[in-house]
Amino acid sequence: MSLVRACKLFSSPLLQASKFLLSSSSHAPQHQVRALVGSLIPQAQGLKNTFGFPRPYVSNTLASLSKVEEVSRKGIEKLRAVEDQHGGVIVNMEESMDSSVFASLLEASISQWREQGKKGVWIKLAKEHSNLVDSAVKAGFRFHHAEPDYLMLVNWIPNTPDTLPANASHRVAVGAFVMNANREVLVVQESNGRFSGTGFWKLPTGGVDEGEDICTAAIREVKEETGIVTKFVEVIAFKERHKAFFGKSELFFVCMLQPVSFEIQRQVSEIEAAQWMAVEDYMAQPFVRNNEVFDFLTKIGLSKFGGKYNGFSTILSSTSSPKKSYFYFNKKDAAPPS
Repeated sequence: MSLVRACKLFSSPLLQASKFLLSSSSHAPQHQVRALVGSLIPQAQGLKNTFGFPRPYVSNTLASLSKVEEVSRKGIEKLRAVEDQHGGVIVNMEESMDSSVFASLLEASISQWREQGKKGVWIKLAKEHSNLVDSAVKAGFRFHHAEPDYLMLVNWIPNTPDTLPANASHRVAVGAFVMNANREVLVVQESNGRFSGTGFWKLPTGGVDEGEDICTAAIREVKEETGIVTKFVEVIAFKERHKAFFGKSELFFVCMLQPVSFEIQRQVSEIEAAQWMAVEDYMAQPFVRNNEVFDFLTKIGLSKFGGKYNGFSTILSSTSSPKKSYFYFNKKDAAPPS
């Protein structure tokens, strides 16, 4: 008898046993469960001695079978989940679990959820449960998104068109147009990035952090890069570009800020230099002259500085939730909501 045949002899009844023990419709008496497991273990031991199975393989297999029996003994028939608001369920794996046990429970759970008419199934795996990723993928789950401490997988289980929302498609960034009473604009030279080493003076820019408002992000970025304290005035323009960051789109908001302090203290780690620069000198830079977006943006900033342009101001408001958030509007042409 060959080693391959021996594997089949043992693996086939093992798989059948696992499915039997975890089937939602199986409520076998414990003596049947013990008899089934007991009949497999001697067979495995005999195969190990006869055909030279690697000891770790047999030991791990028997350990998995033991865990499956334990799950059945405890009456666990499916994974714990909570319903979402869209006819699906969310599984948050909080406890460690053997991958073979998880695979069997997941199969049984999907069967029950499908019978119940559930749609999307979400599985949140903390990084310490990464051993379960392979089992989930083999069950039809795909990666949805990842954060530093977890991975979210999802599977659409009915035989209908998949309407699950995609991962976030955009990132948000800000730029700050800061001008003092002398018509000098606050500019920086970056140590890294596309403009590093070019001698180009640019506006302070940066990404918006998770949970951070656009107006707050602009103030923070200016303070971090230059040490200048500012007040938010308006969003004066924004633009969208695609395939900008790991294939994601980007929304870039330009904010007019009013300086409150004027002594520059550059961010040594990221900023090579920072200064107050005459706006005419800024606009005379070849890159600004030859780039219509930069040129147009500067003209918008000057128009706002001269009181001839209105962007979007902010007001704290709420909708159906008591939590307040910023609402952006043109206060010249519309009264703020009361």
